[in-house]
Amino acid sequence: MSPTDTDALATDLLQYIDASPTPYHAVRETARRLTAAGYRPLDERESWSLKAGDRFFVVRGDTSIAAFHVGSRPVDQVGFRLVGAHTDSPNLRLKPNAQVSRHGYQQLGVEIYGGVLLHTWTDRDLSLAGRVVVLENGRPRHHLVDFRRPLLRVPNLAIHLNRGVNTDGLKLNAQDHMVPVLGLERAGEVELRGLLTEELARAGVKASGDDVLGYDLCLYDVQPSTRSGAHGEFLHAARLDNLASCHASLSALLADSGPREATCGVVLYDHEECGSRSAQGAASPFLKDVLERIVLSHSDGKADALHRALRHSFLVSADMAHAVHPNYASLHEPKHHPLLGGGPVIKSNVNQSYATDGESWAHFAALCREAGVKPQHFVTRTDLGCGSTIGPITAGQLGIRTVDVGNPMLSMHSIREMAAASDVHAMVAVLRRLFA
Repeated sequence: MSPTDTDALATDLLQYIDASPTPYHAVRETARRLTAAGYRPLDERESWSLKAGDRFFVVRGDTSIAAFHVGSRPVDQVGFRLVGAHTDSPNLRLKPNAQVSRHGYQQLGVEIYGGVLLHTWTDRDLSLAGRVVVLENGRPRHHLVDFRRPLLRVPNLAIHLNRGVNTDGLKLNAQDHMVPVLGLERAGEVELRGLLTEELARAGVKASGDDVLGYDLCLYDVQPSTRSGAHGEFLHAARLDNLASCHASLSALLADSGPREATCGVVLYDHEECGSRSAQGAASPFLKDVLERIVLSHSDGKADALHRALRHSFLVSADMAHAVHPNYASLHEPKHHPLLGGGPVIKSNVNQSYATDGESWAHFAALCREAGVKPQHFVTRTDLGCGSTIGPITAGQLGIRTVDVGNPMLSMHSIREMAAASDVHAMVAVLRRLFA
């Protein structure tokens, strides 16, 4: 790719992230791009009829999405070429009875979702977005909301009241210290349901506070994504982990619309950050359900067709990787120091926190060579614990050969993360070779 292509992909990633403040919005933006590229939505409640060349996507739970381009050869002969990623990121989410009044302030109670770096959420201009379920004509209907303006703040404590903060460290209690401020009591009571119905009205949805049956609402930083560095080489954005991998897999799938021999697909799951145990997470039968339905339409129809298809298949589990931190290099395993701008990272762990083995590592390395990209490697220090991904879950459920990879980044799980612009096109280039 030319420098112009590289910059265009990096810019497009930032636009994708800014359009996706929650997993609900990430799925909506992904579906929008798929539809614009000629993919059609399918409903899991209906019968499917698929043939070679078909392009489709299916959404489960409003927060997970799978998209496929059916290949020219039956899947029992050549299998599937798959990329998996996740739509969720660590954040703060509203409790059901969220409204709190304390010491003259109106606040909203939150739960901590995933492994949040709590201190990064203080002193930020926060907004609300997510899904609201309202009663319409006697039936519950889902609508997405996004306030798109500073609405909340978790104020830090002044150093005069916490003199040891710079030497002893900032210690935050999730229950007591992370409750965001919404308003002043004396300015007049603000009712959350009223705020939601006002926001729904801006989208043309008429509802009263009593019509709001439920909600799933996330806090997010309203500061837009941007680039920095002496040469604009860095990306700063929320939710790079793991919307950057969602964007890379989607971009690779949509890059080539011509005929493909093998059936290619991406699956973007919710709930990876809290263990994947949900109806639409990686531990659910979502992917298997979709693969089975493709096999029913595009194989020899024998009882073992799915099993044969899976033996021919390969999955790239794409989740961002830890780049070496220049101020904390001692926390990284020697000779495994992924660098921002150094290209995709192959992640390994012999205890199966990552699904990579020598065979899948070699397969991905070969794809990198075809794309003219040199991969990097990451392994956690032997005396440190290792995070995990959707890779081992999917491999364990389906028996698909799997490699865990990701682009390098800093500030993982911060409200605002950091990556390299050049790595965006490098990962897309390799995933395009997977789908070729």
